Amino acid sequence: MEFTIVFQSIMIITMMIIIGAILAKTSPLNHETRTLFINIIVNVAMPCIILSSIFHVDMNGDMFKKIVLVFALSIIINVVGIAIGWIFAVLFQKDSNRTREIALLSGLGNTGFIGIPLCAALLGPEGALYAAIFDAGVDVTIWTVGVVMLQKNRKFALQTLKSMVNIPTVAIVVGLFAAFFNMKPPEIIIGLTDRLAALAAPLAMFYIGMMIMGLQRGNVRQSVPKTWVPITVKLILLPVATIFMIHFFNFDSVLIQTVLIQSMMPTITLASILFARYSADEQMGAVTTVLSTLLGLITIPFMVYIMSVFIN
Repeated sequence: MEFTIVFQSIMIITMMIIIGAILAKTSPLNHETRTLFINIIVNVAMPCIILSSIFHVDMNGDMFKKIVLVFALSIIINVVGIAIGWIFAVLFQKDSNRTREIALLSGLGNTGFIGIPLCAALLGPEGALYAAIFDAGVDVTIWTVGVVMLQKNRKFALQTLKSMVNIPTVAIVVGLFAAFFNMKPPEIIIGLTDRLAALAAPLAMFYIGMMIMGLQRGNVRQSVPKTWVPITVKLILLPVATIFMIHFFNFDSVLIQTVLIQSMMPTITLASILFARYSADEQMGAVTTVLSTLLGLITIPFMVYIMSVFIN
């Protein structure tokens, strides 16, 4: 993977975020616009990225084995990140009562909003497909390990499984099912999914830019001291640990690059929503998401360079 392509992609993402911040000046992010953005991104653009990737990749037994492998690696990497975040929170923020939030913010990355479009741009349809499967692993981790950690009684309820049934997940299942039986849709459907898939990256970055402008300075100053651990773990320690782990296996090149890039993603955008749902520190989740995204624009190219040194 050429470093210039990565740098150009990150610069494009940066400019999209800036556009989002400018849009927030005239149309501030409120409950209605937030819901609209999330619905379009999650329920339209991301499923179309997934389906478009499946339509453009030749499916066979070997490919399905790789998909299962990516899914398993995703869950392992997420859990490792959560564990590292928990250890660092206990060691370096002993007086904090936000250990569970820090742990989850350390392990769960923005593999959907940023990861899937970035892998699609850098690695093509195959990379986008692996990225979508990795993101499915993140969803499973959120609604199992994440929910158990955030609940006060620490029990897993079967009703949380309902939250895992969403349109992107359905798109993965339906798309893989159709591919397995060699069922391909008409060209007009393929063309439609290709065009709608192009909405994902701009809308996601606009949304993040609007989130940045919506944060209040006082809340940011209050939350920043709690964010250095999850940001450090998520952007640096977890990618490095993943690079060392993957280095010992002889996996497909695109698979390796996708998994490593997804491990480098900043903190998940869903964090503040998830924390609000379970009476956790919503403001800390929002601040960590924004700061890690901004810093990720610097660390992702750096970590990709380190990745290229190790896998070549």
